[in-house]
Amino acid sequence: MSTQKKSDRPVKITTQTVVDMKRKGEKISMLTAYDFTMAQIIDQAGIEIILVGDSASNVMAGHETTVPMTLDHMIYHTSCVVRGVDRALVIADLPFMSYQVTTKEALISAGRMMKEAGAHAIKMEGGKPIINSVKKIVEAGIPVMGHLGLTPQSIYKFGTYKVRATEEQEAEELIRDAKLLEEAGCFSIVLEKIPAKLAARVTEEISIPTIGIGAGAGCDGQVLVIHDMLGLNKEFNPRFLRRYADLNTVMTDAVQNYIKDVKSKDFPNEEEQYGG
Repeated sequence: MSTQKKSDRPVKITTQTVVDMKRKGEKISMLTAYDFTMAQIIDQAGIEIILVGDSASNVMAGHETTVPMTLDHMIYHTSCVVRGVDRALVIADLPFMSYQVTTKEALISAGRMMKEAGAHAIKMEGGKPIINSVKKIVEAGIPVMGHLGLTPQSIYKFGTYKVRATEEQEAEELIRDAKLLEEAGCFSIVLEKIPAKLAARVTEEISIPTIGIGAGAGCDGQVLVIHDMLGLNKEFNPRFLRRYADLNTVMTDAVQNYIKDVKSKDFPNEEEQYGG
């Protein structure tokens, strides 16, 4: 029998929590995680949302794009993250071609992510073409976060990672898609790499929270890839990235010091050995 008092347990962040945060004008913090240890650290630090992004394809598996990630890959990473979390809302990306073919397939993929991985919600890229799938998934009781602007799963369609919706026609289309996603039942929308003024306008015109990445300060919240903001990845230098640490250097120094101590026979010393 657990001895933990109910009052001692962390208050869980839910989809309704983040909707209420927008209403109250409180900014929402979101970071990615892909494994138990990292998830545990950022959950205990107080993050509201953890995204198990298909960016795992880049930072964990070394692929150039997010396209190679499979549903099984994402279920594995999500289940690892869920086990490390007590408080945060865990949202998992549905990967490329796990929801674009048919509404039935999209519902099955979302169901597997919830049942097998324990995700609290799923995220899907796109607007009008996926609206019917979003509706079906929401009707089944699965919360959905939308994603507009730069949609990395469509990189081969657009051919570039440049800022999206800089022209009036694409901007108006993005606004329409945001409203369609809200009407379909999405509880929030990620806006990636679009002009700050457009993101602020979308944020004002819909009642659900917007989470920005390269979309300016007018969004209701912000998200970054954990490997980028911790400085683990030195090659990625977009304008929107702020590094809060230089763990690449810290880890490199630690490894080199370990090698030096092994070579010099300083490690292990007598206190780090067992007597017999």
